Amino acid sequence: MSELTLTLIRLGFLAVLWMFVLTAISVMRSDIFGTRAVQRRAAQPRGKAAPRPAAKPAKVKKGVPGKVVVTAGGQSGVSVPLGSTPVTIGRAQGSTIVLDDDYASGQHARLVPGLDGQWMVEDLRSTNGTYLDGRKIASPTAVAIGNKIRIGKTVIELRK
Repeated sequence: MSELTLTLIRLGFLAVLWMFVLTAISVMRSDIFGTRAVQRRAAQPRGKAAPRPAAKPAKVKKGVPGKVVVTAGGQSGVSVPLGSTPVTIGRAQGSTIVLDDDYASGQHARLVPGLDGQWMVEDLRSTNGTYLDGRKIASPTAVAIGNKIRIGKTVIELRK
C-alpha cells in the first residue's frame, strides 16, 4: 500500500473515533441533564401575514374535560386543549406535552378519548410508572375531571 492510502485510512479511523467520542459525550450529557423542554408555537410562513386565530372550540358539556393542565413540576402551567386525538406525554420532543422530568420516559403515557367524552390514561411501558390519584396504573384507566395523574415529579389534571 502506498503512503497516501495509509494516511487516508488513519485519518478516516481518527474521524470515526472522534464521532464515537462526541456521540458518547452527547448521550451522557442528555442522561445527566435531560432533554430541553421547548414551548411550541404555531409556525408562521415567511413573508406572509400572521395566520388568523383558530375558531373557538365548541362548548364542552357539563362534566366533560376540555383541556389537560400541568399543575406541578417543571412544566407547571402548560395547558393543552383536548380534542379527538390522543395526547402523548413524555420527554421525547414529539410528545404533545414535553416534560423536563428526570423520572419520565421518552414516551411515558397517553391520554386517549373514550366514549361520551370520557378520557383514559394509559402507561406506555414506562420505567417509573404512571399514577392516578396515588395508585399505579397497569392498564388503560378512566380519568375524571380533577383526578391527578403523576408522572415522576409532574402532576397533570383534566379540567373543563
